[in-house]
Amino acid sequence: MKLNYKTAEKALHAAKEKALSMNIPVSIAVVDAGGHLFALARLDSVYGVVDFAIKKAKTAAMFGVNSDLMGGIISETGIHGYGMLNSNEGLLTIAGGVILKNADGDIIGAIGSSGGTPEQDKEIAEAGALAIA
Repeated sequence: MKLNYKTAEKALHAAKEKALSMNIPVSIAVVDAGGHLFALARLDSVYGVVDFAIKKAKTAAMFGVNSDLMGGIISETGIHGYGMLNSNEGLLTIAGGVILKNADGDIIGAIGSSGGTPEQDKEIAEAGALAIA
C-alpha cells in the first residue's frame, strides 16, 4: 500500500486530536515516501513552525528513520553533516518527524509536528503514526 489521502487524513486527524488534548498549537504535516507534502493542519500555530513540521516529516521520510534519530546520525558525521542538513531544501533533525509504515512494514511516508517542545512534537506525530499502524 502506498500513502493515499484517506490514510494521510487518518494520521493527520489522530495527531490533531492529540495536540488538541494537550492544548498545544502546532502545525502537522504528512508527506509521502518521497517527502512531498500530502496533508497539512495548522492549529493556530505561528507561521514559522509550518515549515518546521514539513521539514521534520520530509527528513524522516527521506532517510527512513525518525527525525531525531537522523539528528544523532548526522552529528556523528562531523563536517559532512553540514551538507546533509542543507540537502533537499533543508532538513530538520530534531524530534517530531515520525515515519509512517503500511501493514507490511514498508515506509509509505512520514508525519511531522512542530510548535511544542521536541518531546511534545514527537508524541503528537507518534499518535498519527499509531493511528495507521
